[in-house]
Amino acid sequence: MKVFKFGGASLESVERIKQVAQIVQSFPDDKLLIVISAMGKTTNELEKVAQNFYMRKREIAAQLLYNVEQQHIQVAESLLGNREHPLFQQLQQFFTEAEWTLGEKPLRAYDYYYDQLVSMGELLSTAIVSAFFNTIGLSNTWVDVRDVFRTDDNFRDANIDWAFTQKQVTEKVVPLFNQTNIVIAQGFIGSTDQNESVTLGREGSDYSAAVFANMLDAESQTIWKDVEGLKNADPKLFPNTVNIPEISYGEVIEMAYYGAQVIHPKTIKPLQNKQIPLLVKCFLDKNLPGTVIREQADVRQLPPIIVLKRNQVLLTLTSKDYAFITEDKISDIYETFHRLKVKINLMQNGAITFSCCIDHNPEKIELLIKALHNDFKISYNEALELLTVRYYQDGLLEDLSNHHTVLLEQRSKVTVQRLLKK
Repeated sequence: MKVFKFGGASLESVERIKQVAQIVQSFPDDKLLIVISAMGKTTNELEKVAQNFYMRKREIAAQLLYNVEQQHIQVAESLLGNREHPLFQQLQQFFTEAEWTLGEKPLRAYDYYYDQLVSMGELLSTAIVSAFFNTIGLSNTWVDVRDVFRTDDNFRDANIDWAFTQKQVTEKVVPLFNQTNIVIAQGFIGSTDQNESVTLGREGSDYSAAVFANMLDAESQTIWKDVEGLKNADPKLFPNTVNIPEISYGEVIEMAYYGAQVIHPKTIKPLQNKQIPLLVKCFLDKNLPGTVIREQADVRQLPPIIVLKRNQVLLTLTSKDYAFITEDKISDIYETFHRLKVKINLMQNGAITFSCCIDHNPEKIELLIKALHNDFKISYNEALELLTVRYYQDGLLEDLSNHHTVLLEQRSKVTVQRLLKK
């Protein structure tokens, strides 16, 4: 049993979907659980639908949804060439459900509506790929993962009920492999016990695949990407990146924690718990060696690993009464950040100040200020960048920070972080 995950880039055109089929055809004797993301930039487009709906711009939201619908129908027609195929009824059902949501008044929190609308991307892509595979002889079974992955109602970052989900995998997924070698499921999404769609966090399809790998006792999980393997930095941001042939679970968790977009932060633990290797391979050339992620790897062979998070905010709290910010005050501050679901990317405190770097989210920053303004004077700087380098070299650090002002720095033996302003 192998678990494959194909991301949006591998599905962004008809040609690439056919390329995915060729990869799957090259594993004729393996049982494959295939997790698939939304096509191309569909998630981004559906986010715009959700935003406009919540701002009560229903006509704009409906037009954006219609655009998504037409894009997917065109892809389906190109692959199947027959509007009479049952797939088109299935697609229409998904869009009808989304239209029902747009017909409501947004009385609940934004995150709830986000999940109801954005989760549709994976349902559309998997339905199309499954139908196409069946037409070319890749017999498979399509599964609605919302019938399998049970979660809480922490919308946009839901937590999986492992015991219930394992039961569902054992009873509903495992028997399917008696009929076919290929099962196709969605990444990124699940469902509450009230049958409300949820998402597992941005880029959560990696995590979905890892949950399946763990519960199916897979021999490996492979993430198919449009790069030759795991890089030491984002090649879109930095020139002269190098491939990492082998890296440990621990190092990848560190990279994800600091903001690297290569692997979803939750992905590693389910794999590490059962020592399942994670392979990062290139779908453009499956013969390239890629990267192997496992328990043991020689960190001495690693190049400097660079992570850059843009659109950051430095938030500074200063005690109004000049009281020291000690453990009790820090505990109160932490509780507020936790309650409002704001992740701290970097923090530093002095006698009467507490500074932290967070993602720029105006809505949540406003809530933070309202919650903390009674006790603290609050200031913040916007449009910052958080640079993290593991296995750093001083010359490299200066090059990366060139033409920037360093507002805050933290340094350990292995890792340095700098908050930068142009």
